[in-house]
Amino acid sequence: MNTTTKLPLLLLTIYLVLFVVLAVNPLDRPTWWAENLTVWVLLAGMVILYWRKIRFSNLSYVLMSVLLYMHTIGGHFTFEKVPFDWVTKLFGFDRNNYDRFAHVTVGFYAYPIAEWLTRKKLTASRFLQYTYPLFVIATAAVAYEWIEWAYASTSDPEAGANYLGSQGDVWDAQKDMLCDTTGAAFALVLFGLFGERNAAKG
Repeated sequence: MNTTTKLPLLLLTIYLVLFVVLAVNPLDRPTWWAENLTVWVLLAGMVILYWRKIRFSNLSYVLMSVLLYMHTIGGHFTFEKVPFDWVTKLFGFDRNNYDRFAHVTVGFYAYPIAEWLTRKKLTASRFLQYTYPLFVIATAAVAYEWIEWAYASTSDPEAGANYLGSQGDVWDAQKDMLCDTTGAAFALVLFGLFGERNAAKG
């Protein structure tokens, strides 16, 4: 398995620098707290696994880091107001789709899940090897939308709207879940092309 100690440390350093810079004067402090809590939970899980000698490939760490970075940026500006106009204009979107791109990166976590299943030989079925990570991401996507709904319905209305970032789209939750699972499908294609053989070697 292609893993070095330098790359995870570099990725963590980049996150810490990004976090410190974007912790200064965020657009909405309650939203900043709520968005960064998600990042801290993910980061803590990654650090604990690494400390317990549960390691992933370099590509896994790169893919997992993308969400941390995008979420940290989204927490500073709120997802709806991240400077993303060039993408909106390039594709002719009628809304700021930064949050959609961030949701796609949630699915990237399917890659390390598939990698772990393969390396530890936890299933002999290639069908489960690829569908289980997809289902894990889909389930996490649903759970996160429930968390968003609970936060938005119990917090300050403005903070709740900033956290949801739905921008008036009544199908926002469904589209977010679709983006999560689309990202997972993409990550699993990458795994099939670049990761399965190395993971099978242990």
